[in-house]
Amino acid sequence: MNDNYKELKGRLRKLDAQLAEGGSGDIPFAQAVSALHRVVKHGDRSRDPSPEMRALLERAEALSPKA
Repeated sequence: MNDNYKELKGRLRKLDAQLAEGGSGDIPFAQAVSALHRVVKHGDRSRDPSPEMRALLERAEALSPKA
């Protein structure tokens, strides 16, 4: 797995933890995390994350209740 992709997955895990802690009531945040999961699931782990993935990650982090 590419190191940049690994870093993205680590940040996604933190967002998942926030969602599990009670952020599920925040619909835009939950939708942003879900969209990121869909893109990551079909991404190429041997390459750097696409600009779309980075944008979705930044959007989800911006909508995070702990941002």
